[in-house]
Amino acid sequence: MPHRADRTTGVQRRRDGSGASRGSAGAGLAAALLTVGGPALVLCSSVALAPAALAEEAAPATTQCEITDPRLTELSGLVVGADGTMLAINDGGDLVQVFALDPACQVIRVHEADVDPFDPEDLAVGTDGTVWLADTGDNTGTRETVALIALRPDGSTAVHRLTYPDGPHDAEALLLAPDGTPYIVTKEVLGSSDVFRPVAALEPNGTVGLVEVASVDLTLTGTPGGPVGRAGQLLVTGGAVAADGSALALRTYTDAYVWPLTGSDVVGALAGDPVRVALPESPQGEAISFSADGTAVVVASEGLPSVVSVVPVPTTTAPAGATGAPDGSLADVLTETEDGVSPLTAGLLAAALATAIMWLVGRRRRRSTPPAGPTRS
Repeated sequence: MPHRADRTTGVQRRRDGSGASRGSAGAGLAAALLTVGGPALVLCSSVALAPAALAEEAAPATTQCEITDPRLTELSGLVVGADGTMLAINDGGDLVQVFALDPACQVIRVHEADVDPFDPEDLAVGTDGTVWLADTGDNTGTRETVALIALRPDGSTAVHRLTYPDGPHDAEALLLAPDGTPYIVTKEVLGSSDVFRPVAALEPNGTVGLVEVASVDLTLTGTPGGPVGRAGQLLVTGGAVAADGSALALRTYTDAYVWPLTGSDVVGALAGDPVRVALPESPQGEAISFSADGTAVVVASEGLPSVVSVVPVPTTTAPAGATGAPDGSLADVLTETEDGVSPLTAGLLAAALATAIMWLVGRRRRRSTPPAGPTRS
């Protein structure tokens, strides 16, 4: 059986798999948002994180600013640069748009690419300045392919299509390793999210298979927030890798999980215990980035105004899954609460409700365009 760590720490079972990396070098965010204008947004930071253990309280979150621009009503991806400038994308739309915001949350420029995405969900920037959009959303589970859309520093655009080995998945998190290897993390209502990477080098305007290499298992934490009740504590909605490659993070609607990263070993990092950080309550939190100095995560939500919060990452924190029994005993997990419902039953009911809600949202968002973000003619 594959190894599975203690279920109270928001953990992962590791699987072997093959994948190709795409080495890259250089700096700068596509020469000032792909030459749209303004000063270059150079992404570099220093992360000071220790492995997860037990306990000191995290410092309180602070509000950096509020996004009020009506063009960013469905914020789903965020990257913070060394000077505090941010890149952001919407969930959905019929045109690729990357917004650059100043530290006060004001839009200072927009880059548009002639690509019609299906459901972009996350954002990352490579060490060469290429901006990557994860067009991987699939609320209805009907897409034959998903896509990574690359906006290169020279202004060109490429669509890289991907196929899962076991059928469609809904995914909202992208982890871009320092060596350029992309990892897609699925969004699962029962808290066991699969991690996939390409089996070969990406092909512009071609299709490459994915292989499952890991799984991240989350438990209920009790942190409030999100549109689907307690199930939101289990749903992975975004990912980030620190610009200096020292750490990676995944978030749910309610919490962030941070792992130290060595080299580009994303699978090895996820096999360890994360630091869990409770996030400020928000209506639909999907965006996450590391701060410029790497000591905090920066998060935001869909809806306006969208509060951009800076949440310090403690060097140690409480166990990641607050509802699990101290010894991992299933009998204790099944013990009834004061309301007469066990945490496990409540979680299953919440998951069922979340599934129904996401299905309805998916029907609203479902489009008639091809599912892999084709370049528009």
